[in-house]
Amino acid sequence: MEAIDRANALAAQAGMEPALVAQPGRGVVLADMGWAWDPSWAKLIAASPGCALVRNGRPILAHLPAGSPVDPAIVAIQSGLVPPAMETIDADTAELSNTQLRKRERPFAMPLTTETVDAVERAAYDGSYKGVTDALTLYLWRRPAFYLTRWAALAGIKPNQVTAVGAALCVATFFLWLEGFFWTGMATGFAFMVLDTVDGKLARCTGQSSKWGNVFDHGVDLIHPPFWWWAWAEGLRVSGQGFERVYELMIVGTIVIAYILQRIIEGIFIKRFGMDIHVWKRADSLFRLVTARRNPNMAILLVALALGLPATGLELVALWTALSLLFHAVRIAQANEQRRSGRPVVSWLA
Repeated sequence: MEAIDRANALAAQAGMEPALVAQPGRGVVLADMGWAWDPSWAKLIAASPGCALVRNGRPILAHLPAGSPVDPAIVAIQSGLVPPAMETIDADTAELSNTQLRKRERPFAMPLTTETVDAVERAAYDGSYKGVTDALTLYLWRRPAFYLTRWAALAGIKPNQVTAVGAALCVATFFLWLEGFFWTGMATGFAFMVLDTVDGKLARCTGQSSKWGNVFDHGVDLIHPPFWWWAWAEGLRVSGQGFERVYELMIVGTIVIAYILQRIIEGIFIKRFGMDIHVWKRADSLFRLVTARRNPNMAILLVALALGLPATGLELVALWTALSLLFHAVRIAQANEQRRSGRPVVSWLA
């Protein structure tokens, strides 16, 4: 993207109104377009009148309160000086807690030149990544998804278009497994999982996040897993490896019910304590790497399929889902007890 286009998109996402000229009587954020920055900085500065973000003493963003003289501030910034009487936030030392992306970090702020474009794009991509998520997303396809995100941005593809393609692959996986085509379904399933990473990163890196996109993306994520596991069980019957019907219902029922209850616990935790259950203690964040969500469950099924034991794989998914539910039930009980004892329940990332 052109630097000005990305800056304006990030400004709009932070609740500001992009403009080339300051309007009288309104506060204004000035930005040095020789720099690129993480969206977190834009949000922080937008909420901090009288403050300037600096790197190596040089102002990058500055929020002038309403009524402040703008022209002298512009001259100061162009000269590499902080406008008079402004407090500074040092990008070299400040750390921010990002509740949306479940991490505490020092967001990037980098000079933007022809030589630094690649480094800036990689920093923007890394900055858009959730700090607490599953191991496959965090480590396995982090690099491939970067190149797909970059290509999608260059091609002008919208995040919702990526989500739509992913949703089609998700549906294809369901029908392939339903007919017993496990390996083909694995391929479409993993392609969907990678695109599920790309759409969010593309939206955050280019400032195209939207409420509808969030509902579309997370709605697909939330609804499809139980259907996948049921389709796997039915595909076993088609391939002659199925369970006895009552036992199949027990296996699939365990997965679905435990999945729903775990999601309910997560929702209750957010409402009661104002944070995701996975960021309460460091142990919770580590458990999120492997907890029984779609991606870790897919890894279990993949290994079992490679060993020629697809039915055992589904049994292991049921067992792991039940154990993950037990872990989260214990954790919310412990959090409730901590609050009852008068001790605050706060995130280890805060």
